[in-house]
Parts: sequence; C-alpha cells; structure tokens
Amino acid sequence: VQLQASGGGLVQPGKSLRLSCAASGFSLDYYAIGWFRQAPGKEREGVSCIKSSDDNGSTYYADSVKGRFTISRDNVKNTVYLQMNSLKPEDTAIYYCATGCRLSSVWVSVDYWGQGTQVTVSS
Repeated sequence: VQLQASGGGLVQPGKSLRLSCAASGFSLDYYAIGWFRQAPGKEREGVSCIKSSDDNGSTYYADSVKGRFTISRDNVKNTVYLQMNSLKPEDTAIYYCATGCRLSSVWVSVDYWGQGTQVTVSS
C-alpha cells in the first residue's frame, strides 16, 4: 500500500499548480482522500477532502482555500488531484495526501500517508 504525491514546485503568486496523489496496492475509490499541508513551524492542517464514490464523492475544503482549490478523482488512473489556482505566498507548504480527512466539516480517520511534495509560492 503506497500513496505517491507529486506536482509541487515553485510558482509565482496568482499562478496555478495541480498536485497528484497516485495509489498503488489498493483502490483509492473506496477511501475518503484528504490533502493536507504543513508550513514551517506550523502544524499539519487539512486542506481538502473527497469522499469515496460509495459515499457520494462529496468534496470539502478549508475556508482558506475555498473557491481556489478543487479536489477530484480519476478512478481509472487511481489518482486524486488537487487543482490549486490563484496561489498565495501563504499556501507555501509541504503538501501530503492521505486516506482520511481532517477538516472542521468532515473527519475520517487517516490510515495511510503519502510522502509530501513541496509547494512554494513566491515572486
């Protein structure tokens, strides 16, 4: 069982990035998948969540990214994406995906973590 996050990089404020979370050894479709981030000196926080297809595939977002980030899943590719638009310097962090979610609006126990991918927003 493995989660592989990718797609991070250095971008200017206002630009976009798309993160990918690919799974091997299991089907992501049966899990709620969350994106998290951890900035230097701060605790890891939930950013977004997509429920399993059996659970309506509902999506959730932290207030700080609502309207700018979009989570989606491609069950054929066994991958969950996080499209990040209008990026701000405060979005700079290491981003992780996991099987589980931690937001004020939804909480699903995390079983597996992927490794992080660095996102840096700077001019």
